[in-house]
Amino acid sequence: MKVEFSQRLNKLPPYLFAEIDKAKRKARAEGADIIDLGIGDPDQPTPNHIIEKLNEASHDPANHRYALDQGMDILRAAVKKWYEARFGVSLNHSDEILPLIGSKEGIAHIPLAFINKGDYSLVPEPCYPPYKGGTILAGGTPFIMPLLEENNFLPRLDKIPNRVLKKAKFLFLNYPNNPTSACAELSFYNEVVKFAKKHAIIVLHDAAYSEINFDGYKPPSFLQAKGACDVGIEFHSLSKTYNMTGWRIGWACGNKKIIAGLAKVKANTDSGIFSAIQLAGVEALNGPQEYIAAMCRLYQQRRDALVEGLNRIGWQAAKPKATFYVWVKLPKSHKASIKFAKFLLDEASIVVTPGCGFGQSGEGYVRMALTASEDRIKEAIERLKKVL
Repeated sequence: MKVEFSQRLNKLPPYLFAEIDKAKRKARAEGADIIDLGIGDPDQPTPNHIIEKLNEASHDPANHRYALDQGMDILRAAVKKWYEARFGVSLNHSDEILPLIGSKEGIAHIPLAFINKGDYSLVPEPCYPPYKGGTILAGGTPFIMPLLEENNFLPRLDKIPNRVLKKAKFLFLNYPNNPTSACAELSFYNEVVKFAKKHAIIVLHDAAYSEINFDGYKPPSFLQAKGACDVGIEFHSLSKTYNMTGWRIGWACGNKKIIAGLAKVKANTDSGIFSAIQLAGVEALNGPQEYIAAMCRLYQQRRDALVEGLNRIGWQAAKPKATFYVWVKLPKSHKASIKFAKFLLDEASIVVTPGCGFGQSGEGYVRMALTASEDRIKEAIERLKKVL
């Protein structure tokens, strides 16, 4: 039997993080002492009160049945309360909030609700790979908007050709940004709303890193912009905020018609989030929040150790205001990010993410994650000093 992948599947590039994990596991198997600054997966545990709630809910047989596609009413109510407290945004919990099996699932699925063959998604680059991947799998075409340092890593919406705007269905945004760690202010979101209304484009904002912030800075929500709920939705997640990456729980919220489109796709592709995990999510949102500030202090200490260490050895780096990433240009003696990442793995046993893995606009940079201890980060600086 001849097995052939679909044309859509063949258009997808290899998933970056899977490739990095393969190289990392190979190096470890060969005895290397790896310092992993690659994949952004929190190294601290989920708070105990959330784990205890999962344990309690898991013992209730009522939670062992199929979950509702739209999620538990109590979870949607918790999201509503959290958005009001954090951003001052009021949402209708019955039709403007949709729980997801992690925000990645919703981001990858939503093109199936709105994209037809020949349609474009406006995709910032460098970017989280599912913005492109979801568009391609739905039969659409990503139109790349380069994020350049000279523009503070914000897209130039005025540079998008009219021929593309006429066929554009989506504008993807992501602030605080992965991988650049750039932040956007409310004035930018206000301009985005005007742009979206003018061109009848749906805005999809990924806000997964809004709660990892430093130096007193608090990133705004896209939904705080006037008229934002008329044109778009925001994706959020418990993964980074509460160290729950493996739990797979997030949500989309905003415009009810857009939410309804995503909900229809989900009704035909999955059966919802395990109810015990939903109840643990309620506990995360409604429970003690001091943990978040403590995590931010920890990441800030690591950020300072990494950035100050890089600058000390002659490698220029700026301190990000949010996310747990440092986006830094390659040393002048190196030109290709994937070769440089391989060089660091081979010569220093350090894992970093090559910028080109987030798209060609990321070439010339690497991303370093603050998900290793301060001691290991300081050791990484010493190793870098020796090999550079």
